[in-house]
Amino acid sequence: MKKRQFANTNIQLSSIGLGCMGMSHAYGDRNDEESLKTLAYAYEQGINFFDTADVYGFGDNEKLLSVFIKKHNREDLFIATKIGFKRKGNVLGKSVSAQTEVCGKPSYIRQAVEASLERLDTPYIDLLYLHRVDPNVPVEESVKVMAEFVKMGKVKFLGLSECTLEDLKKAESVWPISAIQSEYSFLTRQVETNGILDYCREMGIAFIPFSPLSRGLIVKNKDINKLNSNDFRQGLPRFHGEHLKNNLMLAEAFGAFAKKKGCTPAQLAISWVLHHGEFIIPISGTKHVKYLEDNIGAVDVSLTDDDMKVLDELLVKYPDIGERYGSNEKKFLKH
Repeated sequence: MKKRQFANTNIQLSSIGLGCMGMSHAYGDRNDEESLKTLAYAYEQGINFFDTADVYGFGDNEKLLSVFIKKHNREDLFIATKIGFKRKGNVLGKSVSAQTEVCGKPSYIRQAVEASLERLDTPYIDLLYLHRVDPNVPVEESVKVMAEFVKMGKVKFLGLSECTLEDLKKAESVWPISAIQSEYSFLTRQVETNGILDYCREMGIAFIPFSPLSRGLIVKNKDINKLNSNDFRQGLPRFHGEHLKNNLMLAEAFGAFAKKKGCTPAQLAISWVLHHGEFIIPISGTKHVKYLEDNIGAVDVSLTDDDMKVLDELLVKYPDIGERYGSNEKKFLKH
């Protein structure tokens, strides 16, 4: 596994991290046994960067990861988790987003970090993100409390997830921000125009893209009718109507180009993200060994600038991809 430098440090992380969300949250039924096999396989293949959050399975994902952590030398692992979503009392429903609210209040931040440490059963968290910036709490107040845990040795580095450039700069006035996590893929490119990607490149901040496979749409020709009933993609615009028709044709063309390059669509999608800079370390999420094995091959795929232009032309031909989130998810975004 090739390595990439983490931010302005001497830490070397695997070029691809493993996103653990789908093991406990959002993408259909759980299979903890298969997930633990996938985590073990990732480690065997040289992946040392693992990403979770307290809201994934409402703590269950962190507990699952703790089982894996116990079997290895803690110093060999780089564990990232996120806090900032609070479960609403007595709210039930199919959508996890309907059961949660953003909360960046200092009192809650303290409670959430301690709870994550307990569930992960680890003395420290390598990278702690604020999952979303609370529109009702200045980001400086949230980050100031997170920084208390760095001073105590319970957290090593701080990050923000899906923030605006303005909020990033405000956060930096309180404590150094080492990483930004946002969705970034062939289909999702807001960070190219909102200043985040350029700022991270300029300042040496690690940029951690999630969903580099566009939630499976660009690589698996996902039909909404084939998704599990409790799969949150059921509510995403890109998996419905005219958007889906467009995206299935786009995925077919994308796959044809991958075949010409001698790689799989998943490898092409991840390689596309990797191509944008050494400061970028994507987290590709899966709970299956066979998919992880496929994803890992992306580090050996090289793309030229001409390749990138050809791929961009596909979006010109098939432009109606749709928005990445529905109304339930968009309420958590400030941008």
